[in-house]
Amino acid sequence: MRPLWHITRLMWRAGPWAMWRGAAAALAVLVMGTALLGLSGWFITAAGAAGIAGVGIAFDVFRPSAGVRFLALGRAGARYAERLLTHDTTLRALASLRLAVLEQLEQRPIASLRQLRSGAGLNRIIADVDALDGLLLRLVLPVIAGLLTHLGALALIWWLAGAQIALSLSVGYLVGSGLVLWRAAKSAVAPSVEAETARQTLRHDVIGLLRGRRDVIVQGLLPKTRIEIDAAEAQATSAERHLSRIDERTALRLSLVVTLCTAAALALGQLAVRAGTIDAATAAIGVFVALALAETVLPLRRGLADLGRMHSAARRLLRDGTTGHPTALSPITPDTSRGLTVTDLTVARPGRQVAVSAPLSLTLHPGDVVALAGPSGHGKSTLLDALAGLTNPLSGQVILAGIPLSDWPETQLRDCLTLVPQRTSLIGGTVRENLALSVDTLTDGAAWAALQTVCMTDVIARVGGLDGVLGEAGSGLSGGEARRLALARAVLRAPKVLLLDEPTEGLDDALARDVLAGLKKALPECAILMAAHRPAETEFATRTISVKRHITKTEYI
Repeated sequence: MRPLWHITRLMWRAGPWAMWRGAAAALAVLVMGTALLGLSGWFITAAGAAGIAGVGIAFDVFRPSAGVRFLALGRAGARYAERLLTHDTTLRALASLRLAVLEQLEQRPIASLRQLRSGAGLNRIIADVDALDGLLLRLVLPVIAGLLTHLGALALIWWLAGAQIALSLSVGYLVGSGLVLWRAAKSAVAPSVEAETARQTLRHDVIGLLRGRRDVIVQGLLPKTRIEIDAAEAQATSAERHLSRIDERTALRLSLVVTLCTAAALALGQLAVRAGTIDAATAAIGVFVALALAETVLPLRRGLADLGRMHSAARRLLRDGTTGHPTALSPITPDTSRGLTVTDLTVARPGRQVAVSAPLSLTLHPGDVVALAGPSGHGKSTLLDALAGLTNPLSGQVILAGIPLSDWPETQLRDCLTLVPQRTSLIGGTVRENLALSVDTLTDGAAWAALQTVCMTDVIARVGGLDGVLGEAGSGLSGGEARRLALARAVLRAPKVLLLDEPTEGLDDALARDVLAGLKKALPECAILMAAHRPAETEFATRTISVKRHITKTEYI
C-alpha cells in the first residue's frame, strides 16, 4: 500500500486546509447523525416511560424536541457542506496530482515522451489520475471521520451508559467491521484490476475503430475488430459482476456486524437497567447509537471495491515518473551576436550507446541558413534533438551564444532556440489557441503576420479564421498545412536559432520555396539549421553539410 500512501501525501499537501475542512464536514455529518439517533431514542423511551409512570404531564418535551430539530437541520446542512467541501478538496488534489505527474514526465527522455503521444499512452495516464478520485472521497476522509466518530461515541456512551456497552460497541465495530472490510479489500483487488484493464482495452479498441474505420472496413478487419471489442466488453462485464457480488456479500456481513453490536448493546443495557445502574432511556441511547454507527462503515465498501484499481494506478504513476527534480540553473547572460558552435558531436539512438553518425562540427552565425543533408537513417533528426538539448550526445560540445548548452536554464534556452520536429504537435481547439501555445500574449496582427509568413492565410480563412476550430491533433488540416501552422508558431517565438526537421515535407516545390523565403524574411537575423531531403531546402541554404553514417570497426573490416 506504499504507493497509495505516497499519492495520499502528495494530494494532501496540495491543500492541507481544504483537506481538514473536508474532513471536518464529513465528521460533522457522522457526529450529528449519531447524536440525532441517540437523542431520538432517548426522547422516545423517556417520554414513554414518563407516560407509563403517570408523570407525562410534567415531562419536558421542548428541549429534547428542539435538540432533535437542531441535529436534523444541522445534519442536512453538514451533509451539503460535506459534499461541497470534499468534492472541492478532491478537485484541488487531482489538479495538484496532474501537475505533479506533468513535472515528473517533463524529466523523462524525449524518446519516452514521444511514445506517450500515442492514444494508448495518454489514455493510460489520464485513466490512472482519474482512478484516484475516490482515494480521498471514499477512503481517506471517510476513514478519518469514522474513527473520530467512534472515539467520540466511545467516550459519550462510557459516560452515560457505562463501560460495558461502550466497549462492546467499539470492539464489535472495530474488530468485526475491520475483518469484514479487510477481507473485502483482499477479494476485490484482482477483479478491480481486471475490470480496469478491460475497460482500458475496450476504450482503446473503440477509439481505434472510430478513428480508423475506413481502413478497417477496406481491409476487411471489421468482423475481427468486433470480436475483440466484444471480448473486452465481456471481460469487463464479468469482472464488474464479480465486484458486485463481493460488494453484496460485504454489505450483508457489515449488516450482520451492525445487528450483533445492536443486540449486544440491547442485552447489556437490559442487564444494567435490571441492576439499577442506569434507566431504560439511557440504555436506549446505546442501542440507537449502535444503529447510527453503521453509517461509518457501510460507505467504505465502494472505496474498497476500487482499491486494486487505485493501487495499480498509483504504482504506475510513481513508476513512470521520477521523484527527483532537476537542479535549477542560475540565469545566464548570453552573447546574442554569436550563434551555434558544434565540435565533434556524436549521437546515438535512444537506449543505445553506438554512434549513429560520424562526428559533426559546424559553426552557425546569425543569419546563416545551413542544411544537413544525407540519406534517411544517418541520424539527422537525432542530431537536431541533441542540438536542442532534448537528448545528451555521446561526445562533443555544443555552445550556444557563447555558453555551453548544458549551462542554459530551460526557460532561457527555449526563448533562444526553437525546434520544429518532423511530427507536428497540434491540439484540438481554435487556430488562435494553437498559435498562442508559443507566446504569452498573442495579438491578431501578430498571428496573421506569422500565418502570412508560411503562406497559410487562405487556408486559415477557409477554416473560419483565427477562431476556426480544428479537430483532435489538428485534424481538418492536411499534413503540409499542419506543418506550416507549426512553423507559424515557431515564427511567433522569434528565436535566435531555429532548428527545422524536413520543414517542407508535404509541400510542392513552389510552395516550399515560398515558405522558406517567408521564414528568412520574417527572421532575418535568425540562424537556421535544417535537416534537408528536398532540392528546395538544399538550394535555399547558404551552406550544405553532409551527414555521414558512423562506420563501426566490424563494418570497416
